[in-house]
Amino acid sequence: MKSPPKTFHVKSFGCQMNVYDGERMAELMAADGLTATDDANAADLVVLNTCHIREKATEKVYSDIGRIRKHAGKDGRAPMIAVAGCVAQAEGAEIVRRAKVDVVVGPQAYHNLPRLVADAASGNAALDTDMPLASKFGALPARRKVGPSAFLTVQEGCDKFCTYCVVPYTRGAEVSRSFAQVLDEAKALVDAGAREITLLGQNVNAWEDADGRGLHDLIRAMDRIPALSRIRYTTSHPNDMRQGLIDAHRDVESLMPFLHLPVQAGADRVLKAMNRSHTRDSYLRLLDRIRDARPDIALSGDFIVGFPGESEAEFAETLSLVDAVGYAQAYSFKYSPRPGTPAADMADQIAPEVMDDRLQRLQAALNRDQAAFNARTLGRTCSVLVERRGKLPGQWLGKSPWLQSVHLIGDYAIGDVVEVTLTQAGPNSLAGEARVAVAA
Repeated sequence: MKSPPKTFHVKSFGCQMNVYDGERMAELMAADGLTATDDANAADLVVLNTCHIREKATEKVYSDIGRIRKHAGKDGRAPMIAVAGCVAQAEGAEIVRRAKVDVVVGPQAYHNLPRLVADAASGNAALDTDMPLASKFGALPARRKVGPSAFLTVQEGCDKFCTYCVVPYTRGAEVSRSFAQVLDEAKALVDAGAREITLLGQNVNAWEDADGRGLHDLIRAMDRIPALSRIRYTTSHPNDMRQGLIDAHRDVESLMPFLHLPVQAGADRVLKAMNRSHTRDSYLRLLDRIRDARPDIALSGDFIVGFPGESEAEFAETLSLVDAVGYAQAYSFKYSPRPGTPAADMADQIAPEVMDDRLQRLQAALNRDQAAFNARTLGRTCSVLVERRGKLPGQWLGKSPWLQSVHLIGDYAIGDVVEVTLTQAGPNSLAGEARVAVAA
């Protein structure tokens, strides 16, 4: 038996949904009487909220567990360790067997974390990787004080089964939270201090309630929440981009002109092998419709280089698609085989040095376009949501409508919405001169 923990630390890896889950786990533990600490080395309970997307994710979890125990052993402490998230779901009891951790809990069961911690302290098995049909969200506590920008998960799981992806296996099938439940949480976040809410989902634009309302209906309802200045959403799938959502970008002022819409590759044969269900042409035509609705929209995407069988000519098609789109931001990765996915067993795996070369060329093109987009925004006047203090005296950092980081100098407060003229542009951030501040 172990003493019940009094302090805890949650460390989240990976996507924004993991950040949201980590916040909710922290709220659960706080509601159970534990005190949060920013120092993992001082905590009685460390929760590792894991991600399984990248290569060697599982081994990194075991390395983290080893580091925690090594540091704790210097002063004789033995903190409880809980492994949560997608690696927990994929590995299950193997983590308990191999690393002797106290708790393993999957992403659909973390509402049971306080009970599992209590069970572990009593010396009982503490493993829960079930994917129940009942929603976990109803078991979570009310939202506490949040920052000016907050995440809100509205949809989980994926039915797309891209051949490289583990999400359908670790997060389950697509499930949408109810309209009322999401709207209530959005209002609670605003009451707790949020000025901007980002709606999250593995395929967030697949959100649909029992009455057939889509994400655009939810966004229009949120637009009517007093004091909510900004709405964003991520991550979207091209096949779920309804006309109603495109129209919302035209009509809803609080919906920010930024869209993350992953394409993954520019060659149709590769897209088919990935089971992406869209083509190069259908993707580009969709972007044309979106830009017709909102001409100033900033586009972001995801890319995988070196997918099994990708030829140099097919990679060149990815580069040409990048040239055609002109992304404001993008994420790019080398393909890494995930155990249990179809692509992991495909022939013609690409050599690491070839993937390295392609990734460098792709990132050079993406960085070029991001710098060009930032330069084109110079001279614009836009709103900036102040999120935190900068490193310099009187400096503040915030986000533009196009999700650019903007540096300001002045007398502001976190949560202010400031009218700014963008005056300097770097590759990753901009500087602005404030005009008017609207108090939080």
